[in-house]
Amino acid sequence: MSDQTWQIISMVIYLIGMIYIGYWAYRRTVGLGDYMLGGRGLGPAVTALSAGAADMSGWLLMGLPGAIYATGLVEAWIAVGLTVGAWLNWKFVAPRLRAYTKVASDSITIPSFLENRLRDKSRMLRIVSGVIILVFFTFYVSSGMVASGVFMKQSFGMEYHVGMLLITAVTVAYTLFGGFLAVSYTDFVQGLMMFFALIAVPIIGLFAVGGPAEAARSIRAVNPDALSMVTGATTVGVISSLAWGLGYFGQPHIIVRFMAIRSVEETKQGRRIGVGWMMLSCLGAIATALVGVAYFQQNPALKISNPETVYIAMGQILFHPIIAGFMLAAVLAAIMSTVSSQLLVTSSALVEDLYKVIGRREGSDASYVLLGRLGVLTISLIAAALAWSTTSPILKLVAFAWAGFGAAFGPTVLLALFWRKLTAKGALAGMVVGALLVWLWAARSGGIFDYYEILPGFIGNLLVAVVVSLLTHHHDEEIRVEFDETVRQVRREEAAAEG
Repeated sequence: MSDQTWQIISMVIYLIGMIYIGYWAYRRTVGLGDYMLGGRGLGPAVTALSAGAADMSGWLLMGLPGAIYATGLVEAWIAVGLTVGAWLNWKFVAPRLRAYTKVASDSITIPSFLENRLRDKSRMLRIVSGVIILVFFTFYVSSGMVASGVFMKQSFGMEYHVGMLLITAVTVAYTLFGGFLAVSYTDFVQGLMMFFALIAVPIIGLFAVGGPAEAARSIRAVNPDALSMVTGATTVGVISSLAWGLGYFGQPHIIVRFMAIRSVEETKQGRRIGVGWMMLSCLGAIATALVGVAYFQQNPALKISNPETVYIAMGQILFHPIIAGFMLAAVLAAIMSTVSSQLLVTSSALVEDLYKVIGRREGSDASYVLLGRLGVLTISLIAAALAWSTTSPILKLVAFAWAGFGAAFGPTVLLALFWRKLTAKGALAGMVVGALLVWLWAARSGGIFDYYEILPGFIGNLLVAVVVSLLTHHHDEEIRVEFDETVRQVRREEAAAEG
């Protein structure tokens, strides 16, 4: 049996497993709350790993190892920024968002939470938030579909469109039928696959190159500065890389997990699992790249044409073809976990934040679940059409979307959770300014415009939201009561967790 046949068997097992989880979740999904938020019943481990898997996408297994392989540890600053941002997000945002979304009329989406929290009678805040999510995530999903098509072509020689449609069909199927539960549990499995793959490759690889000392010698023979995080670094590059961490506070497909965890008390355990998973996975990705440099230096007859395939190449060299197949599936898992999470959040924005508000129609939970599924299908078709003949650089689009969400929602979410005086007008003005600054900044280059666009967008949103809120603030007793109740709940449950 050929190596590729073994790998195809692994891939088929993986895809069937994802479909089965979707079927399992479908049987447990009854109402809209189940479909969009899993009935707020996720455990800390599932919450943590699903958030991590939804976040990392193929960047963790291909983008980061590729950058380290090509340039050295100087490219690791982005991993530092993301890890710090993830820890801050779990520490400060997760407990308050879980409590506050429940207190504020049991909100099940970020736009509905902002409307309920700020008593926005105009409903513009919810509509604008929903439109931002709908537009950005449709293109974001499209980039994931492109990545899946390219992956299937490079790994199995499959025609781009066939590969894209196959993976899209499986991802859409379990998302459409199983909703939030399917997305969360498939993300959990996919997160485990990514973790074990990134730990196994560098450990086995170290034995193959003769141990850490020989690995370091071979790496320095290729690039004397490869093991330095300082040599070759620039102020703009380091600050921009660290600034990626700011994006966490405003990523709807990540922070929605905080709303779904069983209790505030369990966010502490979730933080330990999630940040631990992220640190070890990032270290594994970095180690995979460095071991790859050493291995190919010692074996000059073997070469890789694309640095981003170093993880795939090492997996195929070091392991039996069926294990290598599951390692290939881990790359696909990273892509699918992000796409499915984005599809669901976009569907919830379409139904919960646009259809319900603009249409002003009341319906049964069953009808809303049906609309949610139709929303997943519709968005998938639009994204697939955009991905059919796209030539857009995937990583650039992802970076732009990450900055857009981080700048538009990050400061707004933080102020909503921690500042009583935030107003609907302040939030709306800040959100618009943040999104526009990202758009305008990204279109320029040179000088200060070389800094990552999330920085001006985030700062601009924060300043405008605070100034406009101070100018438009008036006392609202209901808002004060809800805010104080949220603080009490968080403190009570955190104290219980400490005890």
